[in-house]
Amino acid sequence: MSRKVLLSAVLAILLGEALISETTGQNVIIERPRAQPARQDGIVRVQLQIQLFVPGPTDESGEADKQRERARRILYDMAAKECDLMREVMARDCRLESVNVNLNRQHNPQVPQMQGYQVGGSMSYQITLK
Repeated sequence: MSRKVLLSAVLAILLGEALISETTGQNVIIERPRAQPARQDGIVRVQLQIQLFVPGPTDESGEADKQRERARRILYDMAAKECDLMREVMARDCRLESVNVNLNRQHNPQVPQMQGYQVGGSMSYQITLK
């Protein structure tokens, strides 16, 4: 590579402009990284993870359906009430961004009282601090 092309390449990198190689006819474009959007003061993302066990039947009966719905409802209620709690403690404004719920059946025929669902949930919020 000639000294002129090498010097052009270095200058293009330093200045963040496009570099066009004269020797090969290929276009090489080097871009400056785009500036990150300015973070607004007082805005914070809060993530919460919850694990709990809901005992009950795990078969395909109507009672098991009710138990699965109860487990999901517990997490949805917690997600909805979390903004109220954060407003009391630290937030001027709160917005629920996402909720993820996982139900895992735990079934042991020898120990009926250990049957139920392991329930996990994660929630993400965006709050504005007081």
